[in-house]
Order: sequence, then C-alpha cells, then structure tokens
Amino acid sequence: MSDSVERVRAALSAAGHPDTIDLFPDGTRTAQDAANAVGCTVAQIAKSIVLRAGEQVVLVIASGVNRVDVGKIAKVVGQPVKPADGRWVRDVTGFAIGGVAPVGHLAPPRIFIDEDLMALDPVFAAAGTPKHVFRTSAAELARMTGGTVADVKEG
Repeated sequence: MSDSVERVRAALSAAGHPDTIDLFPDGTRTAQDAANAVGCTVAQIAKSIVLRAGEQVVLVIASGVNRVDVGKIAKVVGQPVKPADGRWVRDVTGFAIGGVAPVGHLAPPRIFIDEDLMALDPVFAAAGTPKHVFRTSAAELARMTGGTVADVKEG
C-alpha cells in the first residue's frame, strides 16, 4: 500500500470514519473513470481540484459534473487563484494529480465543498492514488475537512 493511501486511511480513522477505501486496478484518474469503476454517476464523484492562491493551497471538492469557477473562489479567498501545476500539487499535498484526497494532506489546505454535492449520497473521493477511492457522504466530507460549503461551479 502506498504512503499516500495510508495517510488517507489514518485521516479517515482519526475522523471516526470507517475505512471504505477500495482499489480499482483499471484506474480512477478522471471523474468519468472513477464513476465507471465504482458504478455510480459522475455527479457522485467528489473530485479534488487544487488551486494556488500565492503559496496558499486551496482545495475545491467538486461534483464530478461541475467545472470550478476560479473567479468565485478568488472572491471568497480575497486574492487571485490559479490552477496548480502537478509538481506543486505533489509537493504541497503529498498526492499526485488524479489521486488527491480530501483528507490526509501534508499541510491543511483551505477547503471549499461544492454545494451540489450536498444533495448526493453516497459520494466517492480519491484516496491517495489514481487507483484508490473511498465511499462517504458529502456531509461527512464537510465534517471531516471543516470545508466551507459554497457555490463553486461555473455558470
């Protein structure tokens, strides 16, 4: 098991969440891949989008069908935000793109949760690699991460 999956497992345990991590050998790198592997709708995939506000890590946990509006995030954060490159994501979160989990980060990011996820149960999130996913609920994601539920989607 990879160190990043073990970090997610430890974070779930520390939050009192059951270990619902599953391995999908064919991969779950994209929301569509994850939905196909898990057998759910793309909307039920809680994708983790890492943004950069200067040196601050901003994590948006969005429904797999939604695109994140960085302008909305910038207004709430109070400074410009931009998509983060893969190397920076790995360095600051400890996860590779495609496997960024909502929990278990090397340093706590500022977290926003797509309000559209709140109507869905269950939801599935990356668990540290592009082949590991865990089952949870949006309410549990909000509780475990302390994230702010917000309107984050484009349109």
